[in-house]
Parts: sequence; C-alpha cells; structure tokens
Amino acid sequence: MQKASPPAWSDRAGAQATQDAQEAQEALSAFVRTHARLFVLTGAGCSTAAGIPDYRDQNGHWKRPQPVTYQAFMGDEATRRRYWARSMLGWPVMARARPGAAHHALARLEQAGRIALLLTQNVDGLHRAAGNRQTLDLHGCIDTVRCMHCEARSPRAQLQAELLRRNPGWAGLRAGAAPDGDADLEGRDFSGFDVPACAQCGRGPLKPDVVFFGESVPRARVDAAHAALARSDAMLVAGSSLMVFSGYRFVLEAVRRGLPVAAVNQGRTRADDLLALKVELDVGAALQAVTQALQGS
Repeated sequence: MQKASPPAWSDRAGAQATQDAQEAQEALSAFVRTHARLFVLTGAGCSTAAGIPDYRDQNGHWKRPQPVTYQAFMGDEATRRRYWARSMLGWPVMARARPGAAHHALARLEQAGRIALLLTQNVDGLHRAAGNRQTLDLHGCIDTVRCMHCEARSPRAQLQAELLRRNPGWAGLRAGAAPDGDADLEGRDFSGFDVPACAQCGRGPLKPDVVFFGESVPRARVDAAHAALARSDAMLVAGSSLMVFSGYRFVLEAVRRGLPVAAVNQGRTRADDLLALKVELDVGAALQAVTQALQGS
C-alpha cells in the first residue's frame, strides 16, 4: 500500500517555520554584532540541557509546587529536615552537571569582549565552569553552605558526605530530580532525618548560600549589576521567563535608560511588550549560531 503524501499546506507551513527561524537567528546575530557591550541576564533555560530541571512551563506557570520560602525554612525545624532530606537525594544532579551549549557560547562571547557582565539567576555555577569570568551570581551558588548563626561557609559536598553518613537508610530512596538540587520526595516522616549543626560554632541552622523565595538579594549584588548595566549599550536575556522580579527589574532599568533588550527564550516572558527583539529558539543552539556568525564576520 502506497503511503499518502503529506498535504501541500503542511509543506508550506514547515518551509515558513524554517524561514521564520532563520530570520530570527539572523536578527539575533545582528543584535549582538551591533551592540559591542552586552549586559547578559541568564535563567534556567540555559541549564536544562545539563539535566537541571526548570521551574516554569512555556507560559511562565509553575510546573510544580513553589519552592520552600526563606521564612518557612528559618522558622521551622521540620521544614529544614524535609529540605535537607530532599536535597541529599537531589544534590548528585547538581554535582555532576556540566556546562552546555549556552554556557560555552556565552563564554566565547565574553572572550571576544562582547559582555560587560553576565548576571545569572541560576545557582549552579555552570557559567564559571564554562569559562565566564565577568559573572555575578544574583541568587548565590548552591555549592556552598552558610551557617545562619556564625556566617561560616563550607562546601556543599562536605555536607553531603555528612548527611549520607548520618542517614544511610535514606540514601537508596528513589526520588525524581527537581530544580536547584531538590528532589520530589513526599509521603515520608522526615522527623528522624538527622541534620548536623555547624561544624564551626555548633549551632546553625545550616542553609544553602543562595537566595530563597521571600529572601532579599544582597544590596551589594544589585548595586554591582546596576553599575554594569550603566556601562552597557544593550541587554540580552537568555533562557529566562523573567517571572521573578529580582531579574525582571534589570529589564525595567535597561528600558528606562533607553537600552534595547533582546531575549532568547522558548515561551512567554514577563517583558514581552518591552523587548526590542524576541527569539523563540533553543537558547543553546541560538547562542552557538551567534558566536559562529561573529567569527565569520
């Protein structure tokens, strides 16, 4: 039996989509080529290819229950036990994550002198691992643990070893990966999970050295980002829906200063009506194509 050919309108639609994608890619390359000093803001879309889940869908809605808040974590020991039990199971995803196409492309843009500052909302440290040096971790980095009593910092890997030593019966539990080293683990009695005190002061509590929902970004980071934005001539958003105000405010500031803003993101962003250019392509492939176009120009 002869297989039916696809309808002609389907071919035309596919050809149009390809042409639209090519034009969008060319527009993005032209944007980067035209603006020599970019203020780059990155989000979770840069790291999904590294196996780290993101929080939101293409419409900017939550894919899962919202993360624990700062107030709940600091105010309730049971919440902290639940957090660290889930984190013990989710940490290996973060520990083995390696930079992807988007990270390497942005590192090459910096090496080419195109980036004034890379401000990332991610806490995975993958931009630095890829080679970016003009980088500011807006929300901190998950590979460090902070004592909320004495302010001592220690490696997250060190705490992981201690959590496993104290809680061997939890190590074999199956849990799905969740964003930022969390794990989907419910229906358990977390009251017996043993979380160590701070090795420095013996008190604690211990908290990842990242900004939780409901917690303020340190003023010094915000000021440093604004200073870099003032030295830039355009802003590029990569892999962020901008639904969190801590990142979105820099788009508002760029627009206030009269700087054009381009975004590469598959799906809606909070700033769609403020953008000079919106490119809905895979962020890694799109940024790689930009670096190749610059090399060829």
